Amino acid sequence: MAALAKGGRTNFLGFVLRLGGTAPFLFIAGRFYGVEALGRYASALVIVELIAQLCVLGQRRGLAQRLSEDPREEVHVIADAMTLTLLLSLGAAALLYLFPAPMFPSGEYNEWDRLLPLAIVANALTDIALAALAYRYNVGATVRARSLVEPWVQTLAAIGFLFVLPAAGLALSFILAKVAALLVALWPLLRTFGAPRGWHPHPLRLGKLALLSAPLAGADMVEWGTRKLDIALLGFFTSPVAVGVYYAAQQVASLPQKLKTSFEPILGPVITRNLRDGNHAAIAAQVNQVGFWIIAAQAGIALALAIPGEAVMGLVGPQFVGGTGALTFLLLAEVVAATAVVSEAALVYVARLKNLWLSLATIAFQALLTVGGILLVRHYGLNDKFAAAAAAGALLLALGFASLAKGWLLGRLLKAPVNPFRWPLVWAVAPAVLVGWAVTRYLPEWAELALGLPAILFTYGYVIWHKGFGPEDRVLFRKNVGGSSDVAEEGKP
Repeated sequence: MAALAKGGRTNFLGFVLRLGGTAPFLFIAGRFYGVEALGRYASALVIVELIAQLCVLGQRRGLAQRLSEDPREEVHVIADAMTLTLLLSLGAAALLYLFPAPMFPSGEYNEWDRLLPLAIVANALTDIALAALAYRYNVGATVRARSLVEPWVQTLAAIGFLFVLPAAGLALSFILAKVAALLVALWPLLRTFGAPRGWHPHPLRLGKLALLSAPLAGADMVEWGTRKLDIALLGFFTSPVAVGVYYAAQQVASLPQKLKTSFEPILGPVITRNLRDGNHAAIAAQVNQVGFWIIAAQAGIALALAIPGEAVMGLVGPQFVGGTGALTFLLLAEVVAATAVVSEAALVYVARLKNLWLSLATIAFQALLTVGGILLVRHYGLNDKFAAAAAAGALLLALGFASLAKGWLLGRLLKAPVNPFRWPLVWAVAPAVLVGWAVTRYLPEWAELALGLPAILFTYGYVIWHKGFGPEDRVLFRKNVGGSSDVAEEGKP
């Protein structure tokens, strides 16, 4: 639990840093590059990031298990993983460059946009490097690469390209950000594990690694796909403008999603060690604890962003205000999804295939709801902003199903209850909603953001701290976990 608290605390700093870098990029992309350019960019990223996920082959989580079980030197295990990912990503990037049509369903793109597949190689290798470092509990590397360097390089590059090469700005800033993150991840990897001396690649060994990783790769792809399927379907059924508005809403909503991934690098190694020791009760306790931390934090952020949602979306541009409904559903979806995410962190090790089938059922359910919602909107003659809200509502329902199913399955396998929800969350939400109602009713738009957003967060945080957090929850905020002060506290009556 101490390792989980330290890892989550470190990555929460990463969340704040990523927020600081992502918000300016959205402002620049929406205001200066335009909603249509942002929509085309978003559609292309769906394919690029999907292929990158496939090339990683589930090793973001599977690498921890192999490092704990493989008798070879750790650096040799990592070298196998990096080599397999490099070969797959190079081949995929070449194919996507030669045949760019899947990235651009509208058929509109330029030669700079075709370079986007280069990011596949850098993104996939970065995932492997950071997963290896997380096995040694080095989550600071993830913060530096993904939360500091990547978003800020993208933002600064997008600003620079506005003046020298505006047609290439969104594509090239994305590529540069991924390459910079890779360089930042490789340096601590080499310092921690060293060079793979005496290692030689072997086709049979790499092939066996690919087969073993396939179930995890499927689960990762489906989990990622639930966050991107909506954009793909909107791109097929609606206009680039609707996709651009939805993408902006999704990027804002994905900020609290980063809180879930804050615990991913550290949760995997902790679970694999407890599995090795046969300590199933500890796994259930850790899943419940981390799940509550995530839900508590995400609920507060969701309230603060959703209640003054029009003002938040208006920052990106006036034409984005119509995405407020989609933003609200997406923020709720991130809160609902927390149980599924933390449960899956254990299920991928104890029931890979069952977890994969549940993930496939989730994305199929989402696809059905999304297409049905979009067609219903079109049937009633509503505009594409309503289609975006329908897609977000479908995601909310699908992730709710995943949380219920995966939490129940994990609890049954561990023979211990898995349910991170606690009723004090409701007590904290109620006064925050009242404050938010007053803010949106009586304050001008600029004050909703400058004064109202902090007021909502403070109200929620005060109540959840005093009514919802016990001593075991507050360990997340203590830097000296396991130190002398903790021992002293435990000795008190």
